[in-house]
Amino acid sequence: MSFFIEALIGGLMAGMLYSLVALGFVLIFKASGVFNFAQGAMVLFAALAMARFAEWIPQWLNLESKFLGNLLAFIVAGACMYVLAWLIERLVLRHLVNQEGVTLLMATLGITYFLDGLGQTIFGSAIYQIDVGMPKEPVFLFENVFEGGVLINLEDVYAACIAAALVAALSLFFQKTSTGRALRAVADDHQAAQSIGIPLNRIWVIVWFVAGITALVAGIIWGSKIGVQFSLTTVALKALPVIILGGLTSVPGAIIGGLIIGVGEKLSEVFLGPMVGGGIEVWFAYVLALVFLLFRPQGLFGEKIIDRV
Repeated sequence: MSFFIEALIGGLMAGMLYSLVALGFVLIFKASGVFNFAQGAMVLFAALAMARFAEWIPQWLNLESKFLGNLLAFIVAGACMYVLAWLIERLVLRHLVNQEGVTLLMATLGITYFLDGLGQTIFGSAIYQIDVGMPKEPVFLFENVFEGGVLINLEDVYAACIAAALVAALSLFFQKTSTGRALRAVADDHQAAQSIGIPLNRIWVIVWFVAGITALVAGIIWGSKIGVQFSLTTVALKALPVIILGGLTSVPGAIIGGLIIGVGEKLSEVFLGPMVGGGIEVWFAYVLALVFLLFRPQGLFGEKIIDRV
């Protein structure tokens, strides 16, 4: 039983991190109706900015406090994501208002490759470490309940708590604030939103900035776990099945979808992997997403689209 609980908790922790990356896709799709292929590149760019500024700022200011250095690095990296959001809106999005979805999709592909190159040009292409003080030592819990206890990685627990807090804050932002309601209105109809006085350009800057902060937090967590490297862009690929399960327009769906994927792939790898030679964790999420595309393409919480003719 303790082994099962270890695998279950590990899956929940991984699923929460998948949800965090998937949120970036959901946020931008809700506000602009475009699938943002650049989210993975934004995670890499934000993680590179955090890692390098955490190294540079203490040298520039002669700081001895690691906490203060990390805090300043986070603020500067967040400012970089705001500038990036402003530039994307100014140079790309405002020229593509009311264009076909495929046009906006191709624009995000161009942003992806641009960010990949820009990030490595400014910050370098080596493997960098992010150390924000999260404990990496595993601990044993529930030793009085289960023989030998349950082995838990504290870093995963901290990361999952941070991700859960950000997810909750974003959910409240969309449901309870006037800006969140304006974002939903813009997603439904750009021209109608503009006709009632919603500033489309400002809304797009806000949503890309929020998605950038989400990418920054995801980049810090993943960079702390595996280092900041080019493969971070592939983390976004794991978020694709998450949003297919949860629905492209649902913040709660991103959470539930991430937890399902995380738990499902972890339990499958642990209990079914030895029977088939392993590797289930690599393809489980995509097979599950394919099943959903066949039988419920709008996802668990997505809105069914009905075209009247």
